[in-house]
Amino acid sequence: MQAISLLRICRLVSREVASSATASRPVSSDQLGFVPEATSNPGQNDTPIVSVDDGKVSVLWSPQNWSRFHHIWLRDHCRCPSCFHPVTKQRLVNTFQIPREIKPTHHHASAEGLEIPGPSPSTTHHSSHHSSFYSWSWLKEHTNDPPQRLEHSANEKVLWGAKIARSPPTITYEEAMEEGDAGLYKWLSTIDRFGFCFVSGVPATAEATERLCERIGFIRETQYGKFWEFTADLAKGDTAYTNMALGAHTDTTYFTDPCGVQLFHLLSHTDGSGGTTLLVDGFYVASLLKELHPDHYDILSSVPIPAHASGEPTALYRPSPPCGYPTLQHDKITGELTQVRWNNDDRSVMSHLRPEVVEKWYDAIRAWNTLLVSPDSEYWVQIVPGTVLSINNHRVLHGRSEFDGKRRVCGAYIGTDEYRSKLTVLQEKYNPEF
Repeated sequence: MQAISLLRICRLVSREVASSATASRPVSSDQLGFVPEATSNPGQNDTPIVSVDDGKVSVLWSPQNWSRFHHIWLRDHCRCPSCFHPVTKQRLVNTFQIPREIKPTHHHASAEGLEIPGPSPSTTHHSSHHSSFYSWSWLKEHTNDPPQRLEHSANEKVLWGAKIARSPPTITYEEAMEEGDAGLYKWLSTIDRFGFCFVSGVPATAEATERLCERIGFIRETQYGKFWEFTADLAKGDTAYTNMALGAHTDTTYFTDPCGVQLFHLLSHTDGSGGTTLLVDGFYVASLLKELHPDHYDILSSVPIPAHASGEPTALYRPSPPCGYPTLQHDKITGELTQVRWNNDDRSVMSHLRPEVVEKWYDAIRAWNTLLVSPDSEYWVQIVPGTVLSINNHRVLHGRSEFDGKRRVCGAYIGTDEYRSKLTVLQEKYNPEF
């Protein structure tokens, strides 16, 4: 099976986005029923038109762009210090004392935002009178009627295949470790964009590698330890601790929450050869599967796969629920692919398959594997001491070729939440417009 090119995929995605944007184009203000009697427009060009009815506040950003907000939702999401703690960022308003039929008696729209005075339900700062204020930027960011489609993001995903070898994403150790965190943001945003990033010029020691890992966040401890260092001695009951070849896979599929970012550093390889690293962009392969075999894509998006780690006599890891999770997981709101979860070696017994699905599922994973092992998808690279490989384990699959001799590898896992938290904070600092 011949995989289609990355260029073709990009064109297809562009057409799909354009089509979706056209399909979800907002209706006009006339259709929304904006009436002058209920409209606030102070006459400033940068102030949206606001209209209030019994159920919602409507905001007209432009003739073809609008948002609506339920009164109860607005009151529940007030960000004043009495309703939302300015330090802890926790809700203080008593949601359950907000009247279901709440409606503002009046409102005021200015260039800065929308102010809605009104009575206040009990909060920890009891107050009988209250005024909520919402900046226009906050309202735009959190509107859900209609759902807002982001035109761009700070780190649009770049799908890649074998040709990524021509210019793989790389930063230097000095950049990642420098004060001010600009280099750290560059590193993490590169992982977010490509799914992986090399860090060059790292001292070939476990200590330097551990410090690099901790730049992202605290290290996630697993059955393999916290910061790990291993050779092919089967010290742990996993094929990673052998010299066997490993096919493209994601790690810890047997966890309910698989590890987010993992980092590898080859400290030394003596008296032998081999051990070439394999990387495959799971999002790229998924996009191929979706176009070539949409039925197979649906199967991999819906059939859960149980997994296990039972190589240690004192531990048996399985996800909760034990039936596991589908190979391809999506955002339940946007439908966007968010995670690839695939390790055929760690797969448990597929005893939950309905009879009519068995052959369809095997057809689907066969098509999936064919695309994974396609020369168009596989990026092979010989890692050397001094270069750390950082991978988004929810997107990029990794593997290696067979080797001989003695290899010393160290690294660590970072949780997805820790990685995303750090990236978000740095994005607000260095790229706030997104």
